[in-house]
Amino acid sequence: MTSLGPLSRSPLVDQATRLLREQIAGGHWPVGTRLPGETTLAKELGVGRSTVREAIRALSGAGLLAARQGSGVYVIATEPAEDWPARLRRAAVVDLYEVRTMVEVRAARIAAARRTDDDLDAMDLALARRRRAAREAGDAEFVDADIALHTAVVAAGGNPLLTDLFADFAPVLRRGLIDLMALVDLRAHDPALGDDAHAALVEAVRAGDPDRAGQIIERELEGTLRLLRRESS
Repeated sequence: MTSLGPLSRSPLVDQATRLLREQIAGGHWPVGTRLPGETTLAKELGVGRSTVREAIRALSGAGLLAARQGSGVYVIATEPAEDWPARLRRAAVVDLYEVRTMVEVRAARIAAARRTDDDLDAMDLALARRRRAAREAGDAEFVDADIALHTAVVAAGGNPLLTDLFADFAPVLRRGLIDLMALVDLRAHDPALGDDAHAALVEAVRAGDPDRAGQIIERELEGTLRLLRRESS
């Protein structure tokens, strides 16, 4: 391995990370190999041990390295692991909707058990926005209002991980639903675009009825999933 040489504008940690990544990708250290110690790497790279430590931490976060207690740092992959948002962006919308159904059914049940008055106010406002969009707005604005209501229901469960997971889903869901509305004239089949079901969902959460909330959201999402499957076949 060559020395870093003269400093460039990029931070030393970034330079060290890039050089170590190149060595791993090039097969200098195959998968399963233990990296040299920090002192050795620092000398070879021409940087301090703290810089090497940060570079190793960055590559561990990327899924290339893993520390083993009392043994050292080992190469576990030659390419970075694909991050979750990137994986979602290339997911088929039908696959995503199947996962969405599982997540939201559970989220609705939790929301019915945990919702607060503030959560109910947020759902009421989101439902009113959805109704206005169904009457007056174009497809994209309606989809945004629909997703906002579902987001409010998920958030009412008080589980930040579920809320973040749904937020990651939202951009891909939005694109798929707008495409579906362009393919299928949903307003011709249902001018209210599922208003009764969504109002019933809000009321089930308000009543603290997890079973009914879960059943309503499952039935609603399964109906959309059937349309998606039909249009993608």
